[in-house]
Amino acid sequence: MLKRIFPHPLLSLLLLIVWTMLVNKVTLGNLLLGVIIGIALPIMTAAYWPERALIKSPLKVVSYIALVVWDIVVANVQVALIILFKPTSKINSQWVTVPLELTSPEAITVLAGTITMTPGTVTALLSADGGSLLVHCLHTDDPQGEIDGIKTRYEARLKEIFA
Repeated sequence: MLKRIFPHPLLSLLLLIVWTMLVNKVTLGNLLLGVIIGIALPIMTAAYWPERALIKSPLKVVSYIALVVWDIVVANVQVALIILFKPTSKINSQWVTVPLELTSPEAITVLAGTITMTPGTVTALLSADGGSLLVHCLHTDDPQGEIDGIKTRYEARLKEIFA
């Protein structure tokens, strides 16, 4: 019975949190509407999720989120410095192709989202075979270093998180 009401409990919780953050006001009505959204959307989309990604360690998820938040803060400062102090002619934008070892669509989505949320990089395309991401870097003198950084900093951790 509980499985029918909450087919994806983490998604339900995430939807409640996101709704509360979007309305920016914690009231009983907003929380009730968030709960309704958190229950209704996963039930309506459950048929499209025949297999859920398994998370091996919730503690690694918390660690990953902390790492991403830290990287976003650092990247904001780096991008601000580039924009404020680097002449436009000296900015070296690059397209890099990041080969993937991840196979889970959820893990690839989290990786692509992480790259895009980090200022200075944007995931533009997932290859048709799901084997690589095309990423635009605002400024880099070492494209291979960017690829290696994404693979070691994010992809390796996501491989540990997703079963």
